[in-house]
Amino acid sequence: MNKLLMEENDRLQKQVSHLVYENGYMRQQLHSAPATTTDNSCESVVMSGQHQQQQNPTPQHPQRDASNPAGLLAVAEETLAEFLSKATGTAVDWVQMIGMKPGPDSIGIVAVSRNCSGVAARACGLVSLDPTKIAEILKDCPSWFRDCRCLDVLSVIPTGNGGTIELIYMQTYAPTTLAAARDFWLLRYSTSLEDGSLVVCERSLTSSTGGPTGPPPSSFVRAEMLASGFLIRPCEGGGSIIHIVDHVDLDAWSVPEVLRPLYESSKILAQKMTMAAMRHIRQIAQETSGEIQYGGGRQPAVLRTFSQRLSRGFNDAINGFLDDGWSLLSSDGGEDVTVAINSSPNKFLGSQYNWSMLPAFGGVLCAKASMLLQNVPPALLVRFLREHRSEWADYGVDAYSAACLKASPYAVPCARPGGFPSSHVILPLAHTVEHEEFLEVVRLEGHAFSPEDVALARDMYLLQLCSGIDENTVGACAQLVFAPIDESFADDAPLLASGFRVIPLDSKAAMQQDGPAASRTLDLASALEVGSGGARPAGGTELSNYNSRSVLTIAFQFTFENHMRDNVAAMARQYVRSVVGSVQRVAMAISPSRLGPHAGPKALPGSPEALTLARWISRSYRIHTGGELLRADSLTGDALLKQLWHHSDAIMCCSLKTNASPVFTFANQAGLDMLETTLVALQDIMLDKILDEAGRKILCTEFAKIMQQGFAYLPGGMCVSSMGRAVSYEQAVAWKVLDDDDSNHCLAFMFMNWSFV
Repeated sequence: MNKLLMEENDRLQKQVSHLVYENGYMRQQLHSAPATTTDNSCESVVMSGQHQQQQNPTPQHPQRDASNPAGLLAVAEETLAEFLSKATGTAVDWVQMIGMKPGPDSIGIVAVSRNCSGVAARACGLVSLDPTKIAEILKDCPSWFRDCRCLDVLSVIPTGNGGTIELIYMQTYAPTTLAAARDFWLLRYSTSLEDGSLVVCERSLTSSTGGPTGPPPSSFVRAEMLASGFLIRPCEGGGSIIHIVDHVDLDAWSVPEVLRPLYESSKILAQKMTMAAMRHIRQIAQETSGEIQYGGGRQPAVLRTFSQRLSRGFNDAINGFLDDGWSLLSSDGGEDVTVAINSSPNKFLGSQYNWSMLPAFGGVLCAKASMLLQNVPPALLVRFLREHRSEWADYGVDAYSAACLKASPYAVPCARPGGFPSSHVILPLAHTVEHEEFLEVVRLEGHAFSPEDVALARDMYLLQLCSGIDENTVGACAQLVFAPIDESFADDAPLLASGFRVIPLDSKAAMQQDGPAASRTLDLASALEVGSGGARPAGGTELSNYNSRSVLTIAFQFTFENHMRDNVAAMARQYVRSVVGSVQRVAMAISPSRLGPHAGPKALPGSPEALTLARWISRSYRIHTGGELLRADSLTGDALLKQLWHHSDAIMCCSLKTNASPVFTFANQAGLDMLETTLVALQDIMLDKILDEAGRKILCTEFAKIMQQGFAYLPGGMCVSSMGRAVSYEQAVAWKVLDDDDSNHCLAFMFMNWSFV
């Protein structure tokens, strides 16, 4: 692939030079006036690759008449030459993007800009689709660019060379509640090159480029797209090579200073646009070839539509556009939570549902807030929120949201402090090629607070979209969006999206993490434990240097009846404030900055440190079974802990108390993977909850033997992860872990050759 791409790059650079020459000649033919030939951009840009500091070309032209196709064609040809010089040349100072997934599953080669006006990103990769199909998909921007609100083609002009010029107005969503959304007025030029390659390039029409004036920006801030687009070349034997370039100036100076890094980060642009386009193409290619199989009888296109609708609904809630029918409610005196209502939600909830027919239906209410977080990895925070819903969610509010799907919602719940926690099971539906996004159904198990609340005791279901939870991804936004659904889960079910979005705000989007995830997890457990004492865990040095900011945006939507509007608004405000408080506590707990040498990680009273526990586990296994759990030549220091942590079998410890159910206290990486949890939440999981009926019976039968002999071999069987997934294992070993005084400390288990069913 690398050799092929290098040859492609050489070929295209020669073609760029040729096109630049032809472009200059064509401009002379089109415009006899000397003023129109004063463009010094394209050739100088292509030839100046050796300069360290480069400026983007900004050709100056007199205003061209909108009805003059020749004038627009000149702009289009300039855009084509500039785009090609960026896609295959050095018109922008490109640096390869760090943190990209290597290997055959990679989406391709991704680079980001350095030292140019605006922000730019480019990608190059191979896809097993023909060029026409790829162009058709990529031109449908709203299908893959989640921030695109709408794209309207206002005019189509055929060109003499068989190409097409389109005048386009595009609106994009704002990612937070703290700044206005952006819009673009664009010229898009589609044409073919002599070698059969397809090119679709675009740029903003401004006073400097000439051309017609676009729609007024109204509540949007007009952003500028510099020469961007995609080049698609067919490969011999099928498939295509794609070059994608995105280059925009988002007018960062118009946003609050603290948010400017979000608008000045080429890495964030790469994740949201360039790589999103490449991933979308690869996803469709794999679906077309039959490589991806989804369960549940849903077609991939239907599942993709669910993801798009959830994301769009959440963006609509955050932005609250006036032309969607949103209006602000007066504040209750606090400035932290914004509440908006929409009395005509058919436009975005789905016109096939006549909401006005419901009794006393008043509309949709949205409570939202944004806040800054310090030193909290976005991926880690969102992963915690996904896995531990009971830490922040209120069961009564979930029940109200679920009831809103019915014709007669229940009375507005009051927030129940310390209310009955709802356990939840996550049922996977689909994921994207690189597993950067998951679509899943969450089942909330029903509980009744009192006899009159029996109606609330049914299981409830959420459709949930989770993305950006890989800590090693650079510049990615982490997001958790969900909407209540009923048991029928129809393809056109209305989705009222709520959720969380966390975006890194580093000035250079320096999100590359050097410390291993295992160290992060070990440190995380230490930070959340209570007590005092203990040595600093391995990996703390790297994590104590983690210093970044991110912005968290929260939005929750509810339907309301007319006579209950004020009550629902009060409930929504209180609930969002409660959720904000919960998230802040979680953020404080998982902030790696707390793990520095001065903070001192905390340990449970009487709990051994990790190294000591690893030594006890290994020594006890050898004493009881006569075998070696770990290699004998590394039974000292950090090496022992690392070997236990990376052991291929799932090893876990649980408490050994006669008056309470055994609770897990430690697991190695394989054990956490099997239980689908983290060390943070491990202590909430009880042993009898993961074993099936047969496993519990066998353990009860063998327990006396374990206590007498010190160990027992258990036959293969089934257990269940914390997410409700079935796990099979070939054999298990249980043994007593003895401390230095040979007293019973805990019970250890090792599940061999386990796998998800």
